[in-house]
Amino acid sequence: SQRSQHKNVYKEYMRNPKKIRHKDKLIEVPSFADNLHFFFSYQIGHMYMRYFMWNFSGRQNDIQGHGEKTHGNWISGISFIDDARLGDQSMLPIDLQTNKANNTYFFLPLLLGLVGIYFQLIRNYKDGVIVISLFIMTGLAIVVYLNQYPYQPRERDYAYVASFYAFAIWIGLGVLGLYEWLKKIIDPKVTAIAVTSITLLLVPGVLAQQNWDDHDRSGRYNTLNIAKNYLNSCAPNAILFTNGDNDTFPLWYAQEVEGIRTDIKIVNLSLFNTDWYVDQMIRKSYEAEPIPLSIERDQYIQGTNDVAYFIDNPNVAKKGEFYNIKDIMKFFFSENTKTKYPLRDGSSMNYFPTKRVFLKVDADKVIANGTVAEKDRDLIVDKVKWKINETLVQKNNLMMMEMLATFDWDRPVYFAITTGSDAYLHLMEYFQLDGMAYRLVPIKSSGDFNKGTYGRINSDILYERLMETFKYDGINDPSLYFDEHHMRSIRNYRSNFARLADQLVDEGKNDKAIAVLDKCMETLPEVTVPYDYFMIPIAESYFKVGETNKASAIAQRMIEIYAHNLDFYFNSADSKSYINEKRNALFVVQEVSRISKTYQIENISTQAEEIFQIYYKRFNLENGGMR
Repeated sequence: SQRSQHKNVYKEYMRNPKKIRHKDKLIEVPSFADNLHFFFSYQIGHMYMRYFMWNFSGRQNDIQGHGEKTHGNWISGISFIDDARLGDQSMLPIDLQTNKANNTYFFLPLLLGLVGIYFQLIRNYKDGVIVISLFIMTGLAIVVYLNQYPYQPRERDYAYVASFYAFAIWIGLGVLGLYEWLKKIIDPKVTAIAVTSITLLLVPGVLAQQNWDDHDRSGRYNTLNIAKNYLNSCAPNAILFTNGDNDTFPLWYAQEVEGIRTDIKIVNLSLFNTDWYVDQMIRKSYEAEPIPLSIERDQYIQGTNDVAYFIDNPNVAKKGEFYNIKDIMKFFFSENTKTKYPLRDGSSMNYFPTKRVFLKVDADKVIANGTVAEKDRDLIVDKVKWKINETLVQKNNLMMMEMLATFDWDRPVYFAITTGSDAYLHLMEYFQLDGMAYRLVPIKSSGDFNKGTYGRINSDILYERLMETFKYDGINDPSLYFDEHHMRSIRNYRSNFARLADQLVDEGKNDKAIAVLDKCMETLPEVTVPYDYFMIPIAESYFKVGETNKASAIAQRMIEIYAHNLDFYFNSADSKSYINEKRNALFVVQEVSRISKTYQIENISTQAEEIFQIYYKRFNLENGGMR
């Protein structure tokens, strides 16, 4: 799914491409020089030397970088060097200026290590060659072996840690080298004390001082709290679909070690592509019942039905009609040759004859088991109809479809809000936001998901979750460190608070809305969770309930932040590379102008509009308008 992105990056490294004819088309392919350029610039420069310099020169911040000058670069702390490479670091966007992973060592560890290399080579070059071999084989050789592609899912500095250990040997030898050279002109005892003290202070001392705040984990229990909040978003005996390590490992810990909500069956969609994991899912674990599947193991064993294609067949499924997913799954898994799709080699495969399916709904049943509240009876649909708008699904989604065909609304089904739309099987119109998870409900939402999340809200349930059940310990503590991965989860809270407040206002429950908004501001203050787009709906809800001063304070602060950020984006040497950041910042300023004007806060509205117009004109000149 990322190959088109990879292709665009490869093109950026192609300076002298070769043109060849392929199937009557003239296409460009990288030359050997282009491949070398990619190897040295990206694979060595970006994916090794950058990490090396993090350890021995300094690090800009903890945001994963893909080559942009604002995220994850190495720095030194020496302004004229850093600013020449990356632009004025004092003018970075405000949220990056306060990043605790901004660590500067002024090249001191690097210089001491270089002294150590020189000293070892002149004293005992054979030992030096051995350490150099260790350094290369665990560094540059790993670069060649891994052959890394662009847009890695995470920073890969851990792959080269042995190489950094090897360099640390030279840092130690550098101390000895300084001593050996200085003792010739200064008393050896004085030299030993001085060199030891100075290097201890300037290298490990500086490293400790710079790194302590972003490596100290004491008092930080956000990972466990996130896991509890995911699990406590779910009704009893639920099935919770997650996706990947960060979503799942904390939940496993909470269940396995802390014994929290062991009635919930967690289904990791990344592992659900394997037969052994499906085997685990159809077994009971603790109090969690197996997931309901009606197929036998030979239908999902590895190598069987790993991929399922959608091929419209008007002879089987009429165009535009929806079919019971139970019947469609029986068709797919049938052994009847008439349900197979013939292939050119004479074999055949299982397939889906339509993308349009439905789940039947018994209104009395879903109310009786708590899937839908009695007050929402009139909203229940008789069929959950949706289109699986894909060419194919992998085994994980195939098993999910089989589960949906079998569960008959007997179990609550949830999707973690961080799994992403790829995992939702296009069911988002039937989601209900119950906290850190979406519940599948037989109520169709409007589809207006402009606050960053999907589905409808039952304000009673979400209020209870956010205000009474969830734990947020320490998120408002400025002494704690929350890296990029923590922030992704933490920002979901702000989005949920905003949506709940908006829903409460629509229901005329202003007192509850104010309590929710105040809780959000108390739990997620700017000092620990930098302001972002989701502060716009927070401010707007404050305006709606008459808390004008609180709303105006947020709006004014948003103007200050995004005016500064726009100044950086438009006046940087590589201004053209920030097109998305400019567009997003302009949108936020425009929204501040809109809500301020709506609630007649003329001074803020005028200020925001002036800033917007100045930079919007510049954006138009550069890009031909906002697209």
